[in-house]
Amino acid sequence: MNVSTRTYEQKWDLDVFFEGGSSSPAFHAFLEALQKELTEFSALVDGFQVPSNVKDKEGLEHILEAFQSSFKKLRQAGAFVSCLTAQDTTDRGASLLQGKTTQLSSELQSILTAFDQKLIAIEQPVWDELLSEAPFNELSYVLEERRTRAKEKLSLEQESLINALGVDGYHSWGQLYNMVVGNIQIPFEENGETKQLSVGQAFNKFSSTDRNVRKSMFEQWEKTWENHSDYIGEALNHLGGFRLNVYKARGWESVLGEPLDINRMSKETLDTMWSVITENKAPFVDYLNRKAELLGLEGLSWYDLDAPVGQTESKVTYQEGAEFILDQFSKFGPKLTKFTQKAFEDSWIEAEDRPGKRPGGFCTSFPESDQSRIFMTFSGTPSNVSTLAHELGHAFHQHAMAGVHTLNRSYAMNVAETASTFAEMIVADASVKNAKSKDEKIALIEDKIQRSVAFYMNIHARFLFETRFYEERKQGIVSAERLNELMLEAQKEAYCGALKEYHPQFWASKMHFYITGVPFYNFPYTFGYLFSLGIYAKALEEGTDYEEKYIALLKDTASMKVEDLAAKHLGVDLTKRDFWEKAVKLSVKDVEEFIELTK
Repeated sequence: MNVSTRTYEQKWDLDVFFEGGSSSPAFHAFLEALQKELTEFSALVDGFQVPSNVKDKEGLEHILEAFQSSFKKLRQAGAFVSCLTAQDTTDRGASLLQGKTTQLSSELQSILTAFDQKLIAIEQPVWDELLSEAPFNELSYVLEERRTRAKEKLSLEQESLINALGVDGYHSWGQLYNMVVGNIQIPFEENGETKQLSVGQAFNKFSSTDRNVRKSMFEQWEKTWENHSDYIGEALNHLGGFRLNVYKARGWESVLGEPLDINRMSKETLDTMWSVITENKAPFVDYLNRKAELLGLEGLSWYDLDAPVGQTESKVTYQEGAEFILDQFSKFGPKLTKFTQKAFEDSWIEAEDRPGKRPGGFCTSFPESDQSRIFMTFSGTPSNVSTLAHELGHAFHQHAMAGVHTLNRSYAMNVAETASTFAEMIVADASVKNAKSKDEKIALIEDKIQRSVAFYMNIHARFLFETRFYEERKQGIVSAERLNELMLEAQKEAYCGALKEYHPQFWASKMHFYITGVPFYNFPYTFGYLFSLGIYAKALEEGTDYEEKYIALLKDTASMKVEDLAAKHLGVDLTKRDFWEKAVKLSVKDVEEFIELTK
């Protein structure tokens, strides 16, 4: 393919949306216009007369148009603010704007709660007839979903109160956590000089070839989170308490009910997935033991999990990483390649390695502008290249939804992780195949296995911890010491006791436990990984011809249950073991190759 000769910027362009960052006059005007639009939307819903027959559909059409417009604008505003807070954790103006967008989001949810109550009031025969007619037939799944969910909730007044109280009593705990983490500086001595590292910069040290560096960082890492564990524990307890009280009021017994519903996934599918993984962990324990041997250790500690094996620590520039991704994407399909090149050329990516940035990586969409933005910290490791490909996969998923009705674009996290993991696999597999030596091949295949271990063991530990935390939280506040115990127990079980030293403070250091938009921000990652393995197998069979089928699958991700999506596009039953066993065995092959190469 023809790769651009341009040098790709490592800082994103946000001015194309609203010039001036958190003090942007254009953005403040946008928020004022959004507030006005929400007020008008609210009045429209209040005045909506429940249709008594299909001829009265005009009012419902107007409401859906207003819903679509408000939703897009709010997503645009939320995306802009999330980018501002991530790129500079000291931006106080951005923090204030985050509070404003949270308030606007709460207002929209209250309006939609009122709208949902009107949907419930529509007589079933009229409802069925409405869904068979345009424009509602296109939105039949999401409208039916809204109506069903509304029936399981409280009264309009009670749900509106929950939304309003959530601004300061729920979402603010997640925002407080982000602020605390953004201000954390971890001291680290390097070349005789002590540097103050951000959480994101510190985390990258766990990929060092030097065990002394990793161990030293881990000691500082644990100490730092322990020093902050009291108030981080408060945040976790109050997030959990708020959620549990809402569930109790609604009569929801299982804490998994909401996350499964949000992910459009059955408990049977989830149980089958974890059961198959649990029964197939032995090869990954073998891998962990072999890795310990190669590192000259009796057993791995937590800080050894990301340690590179094989070649000496290889670094690539951002430009080299971008060009490699483009080259590999071109072997899958032209649309993914063209889109990715645009993302690099138009500065959609914030990758600069500098202090003051939020840790982690994400992709967010700007639906009013049909663009996305990607955030990460690129330090040149193979893992960084994989992360970049992963986030570009998210962006392509959003791009693939172009032309789909806005209300049919809200896909859940589990299928969102499918597209990102698929893109990551293209690059990871190519890295292994293009290895210039046996040593390099070992290093790259090991990087792939690290991700499998993360999905099968690390994510499983998070799932076990969170499930047990909620059970204990029902009885009252869970102390920081007990949180450490729960995390340690979960890690030992998930890793089958294969490590010599664990990370009991993980509950404090992992941002995912504090995300208020999606409860149980863990199992969807593993689902997406295994689901994408099935899709990847088909892509390997069909080559570039598969791209159109892949895009067709992505377009359907927000308008059906995952079991139906898998049956339609892959011809498989997710409630049965077969699919999961085949998917896990694909990643076991990497372990077998790794052990053979390292004999």
